[in-house]
Order: sequence, then C-alpha cells, then structure tokens
Amino acid sequence: MEKLKFRTITLIADIVILTISFLAMVWTKPASLKSYLPSHTPFFLGLALMWIVVSLINGKMHHGKIINFTSLFTRVLTSNIIAVSITALVMYIIRDLDYSRTIVLGTALLATILELVFGAVYIAYKKAVVQDYEEYEKYKIYKKPSEYDLVKGVNGRGVNKDEPDEVNPGIVNSIEKECGSEMTQAIIKMSGRKLSDHSAILKTTTIFNITGLIHEKYDYIINLHKINDIIRLDDFMDAVNSKLELKSYFFCCVETKDQRKRRLLNKFPPVLNYIYYFFDFIVKRILPKLKFTRGLYFFLTRGENAVISRAEALGRLSRAGFRITQESFIGNQLCIEARKSGDPLPKNENIYGPLIALPRVGKEGDIIKVYKLRTMHPYSEYIQDYVYKLHDLQDGGKFKNDFRITSWGALCRKIWLDELPMLINFFQGDMKLVGVRPLSKQYFELYDKVVQERRIKYKPGLIPPFYADMPADLEGIQASELKYLDSYDKHPLFTDFRYFWKSGWNIFFRKARSN
Repeated sequence: MEKLKFRTITLIADIVILTISFLAMVWTKPASLKSYLPSHTPFFLGLALMWIVVSLINGKMHHGKIINFTSLFTRVLTSNIIAVSITALVMYIIRDLDYSRTIVLGTALLATILELVFGAVYIAYKKAVVQDYEEYEKYKIYKKPSEYDLVKGVNGRGVNKDEPDEVNPGIVNSIEKECGSEMTQAIIKMSGRKLSDHSAILKTTTIFNITGLIHEKYDYIINLHKINDIIRLDDFMDAVNSKLELKSYFFCCVETKDQRKRRLLNKFPPVLNYIYYFFDFIVKRILPKLKFTRGLYFFLTRGENAVISRAEALGRLSRAGFRITQESFIGNQLCIEARKSGDPLPKNENIYGPLIALPRVGKEGDIIKVYKLRTMHPYSEYIQDYVYKLHDLQDGGKFKNDFRITSWGALCRKIWLDELPMLINFFQGDMKLVGVRPLSKQYFELYDKVVQERRIKYKPGLIPPFYADMPADLEGIQASELKYLDSYDKHPLFTDFRYFWKSGWNIFFRKARSN
C-alpha cells in the first residue's frame, strides 16, 4: 500500500513538473500561449506518455529504488534522456518536425533540473528523519560493486610483497619530491624491485618529453602526471611503448570517472553539488561525444582534465601494446602498472559514436560488422580478455562484474534498445531472425573446438537459442546451441518458428535477460 501511495504521489508530481516546464518554455516565445500552446500540445502529450512509461520501467517512481543522491541523479537523467530520445525518434519517423527546439529541449531540461532539485530535497528530508532506511540492506545486496571494491578484490595496494630495500635511493627521492612520502611508499610497493638505473621518472603531459629521453630503451617508465590532462593520449602511450624494451613496465595514474564524481559532489553542499555536477556532465561527458559539439568542448576545456573511466584507461593501455599487471587506488587516483607485450594496435578514430560496428564471427568464420548502440565505455573492446581473467563468467554466459558497461548502457540492455541497430545486419543478409549469437573472436575462442566448427556453418541470428533454454553457464550455452542446430538441420522453418515464440514468451513473461 505504501509503495502504491509513493508511486501515485511521484507520478502526479512528475506530471505537474513536466506541465509547468512546458508552459514555462511556451511562455518564452513571442507569440506566447495563443499560437504555440495549441501547436505544441501533441508533442507535449507524446513526451508526457513516454516520460511516465520510461520512468516506471527504470524505477524512477519506485519506492526504495532512489535512496541517495547518486541513485537519484542516475535514474532521473537516464529516464529523461531516453524519454526525449524516443519521442524525438517518433517525431522524425512521422515527419512531424515543425516544433520549436527551444520548447522541445527546454521542457526536458527544465523538468530534469526541477526533478533533481525536488528529489534532492526529499532525500535530504528522509535521511534527516530516518537514519536506517528500510530498503538500504536490500539495496546493498543487489547494487553493482563499486570500482573500489573490484580493484581491491583483484589486486589492491601493495601486490608485490618484496620489501623495496634494493630500490635506487635516487629514484625514491625523485618520486617523493613530487608525491610525498606516503604515495611514494605505495608506488614502490607496486613496482617492487623492478626499478633500476634504466628506469625513468617523469611528470609530463607532452610526447616530446617521452621521445626526448636520453636512452633509447628503458625497463621501467613512471609518469606521475595523471593521464586525464594528456590531450593526444593514444600517441603519448605509443611513444612510451617505443621507449620500452619488450616485457618492460609502464606506470601511470588516472582520476577515474567515479573518483571525479565523488570529488565534485563532496566539493559543494547537497542540492548545489548535483546542480554543478549536472552542468559538468554536459560539458565534460556529452560535448566531447558529439561531433558537432566537440570543437566547443576543446574551446571550453582545451582538452584538459578529461573524464576517463577505469575501463577506458585500461583499454587505452591495452591498445597501446600493454598488458595490465596491477591496479591500486593510491590517494585520489587509480594507479596502473602495465607490461609491454607488443606493438600498439591501430588507433580507433571513432571512439565516442553512439552507433558502433563490432567485429563478430559470422558464417564460414568470416568477420562481420554487427551494429549496436554503444553501451560500454570507449576502448572497452581491448580489455575483454582482462575482464574474463579477473571475473570469469556469470550465470547466463556474460562477464561477471563487467565494469565496462555504462549506466546508460545497462538501461539500454535492459529494455533491448541496444539491439535495434542489428536490424541493419538482418536486412544486409549477414544475420537471420533466429540463430546462434554472433560472438567476438575472444569469446568465440572460449568455445570447444567441435562447437566452433559446427556453429560457423550457419548465419548468426538476432534471437539466439539462449532465450529459449536459459542455460546458466558456458557449457550449457554450447549444449543449447548444439540442440538448436540439430533441430534446425531437420526442420529449419519449424525450428526457427518454435524458438522465436518460446524466446518471446521467456523474454516478456518470464523476464529472461542475458545482461
């Protein structure tokens, strides 16, 4: 009863906020209410409907789902962006494009700000009245592990247990001069006795200072300047690679996306901190990802203090020919030690586009481009082996604790939005409606040889047999696919028909998900 009451109140409040925002934007136009109100009412009704539906699906109106400022910001922002995007897509499809951009975007932006403000006030009130939130223990069980938990669980500070008594004192003094004694000891614990006279200690953001190092090759390079300020980061890492012997080490630091968010939210008092973070999110996270606003981003920031996720930092190192050996949070930065394993891979020029083409194993073993909405941080594709090594697979065959997936991406996967672009592959003839899942080369190599040779004889499908059988692990997934292929060989049309409807039933009524 309490949950229904909460949902009803938030639903009414959301409609009121959206209506006020719409009327406020209409009021800003010269012709005011007489002209713009009748002409823009269809847009408002469509947006309101989508706004409410997405909010209900995403948990924005669920009691116990929004319990702190982080969950408030995440659910409000993702819900509203998806609602506006779907509404805009529908308007484009029906060619109804005569609406004012000021009213369309202004309504969504103002409503979002008002929701964040009122939501923050409500959370502050609840925390002040009830110290032990009734759903918090349940939330802790199901919430996604933080990057601190993941790094601590894998490596943590001081992986090398050797005492650093053989480290060159000059190197220790160089690091201590820049970082202080506490961070120096933490760095020495990570690097252990690998530091020598052929090690280089720098604090730089320029490629010139790397290529200008005296010796031709080094066995360890430490850069104490966070990589967020390096503008041509790929070129910088390639230059470091060229200065290292094979199997030598590179040590660098990054302020991760989550650390930056925590720093900004602690910098200002409640409510104001999320308003500041909202605009920082626009400038630092959205502007650089859109081609037509990227110039504005560099004009405002000069490319400095870029937002870099843990996944992107690890992915950039892996692309540059390094294998991650250690991670550790030291102070307010994530420190990473990586070992040179080869030459850099070609740079990916399109790292931010919302639509991506992923290389997947198709029929006859040919590599095909499978189109999807981006749901992972940039450069995530380079650390698939690393994630598998760290966390293995969860039930359903996907990677456990996959920190590469963004909050937006997790929501897109939940409502199947990321799969829609695969229809391009269907119409191109690369895939069929029902069939085995198109796999990346790394994941494909986890399969048994017999299954590999069998599945490449067929086109992959949009709807895999996984959703019909719901296997729990990789062995079960392979058995499920072989069962489907055996049936398909005997009765192709009937098999696809049966698997299509069984998968649909599991998806819509049994909440089947691959996550």
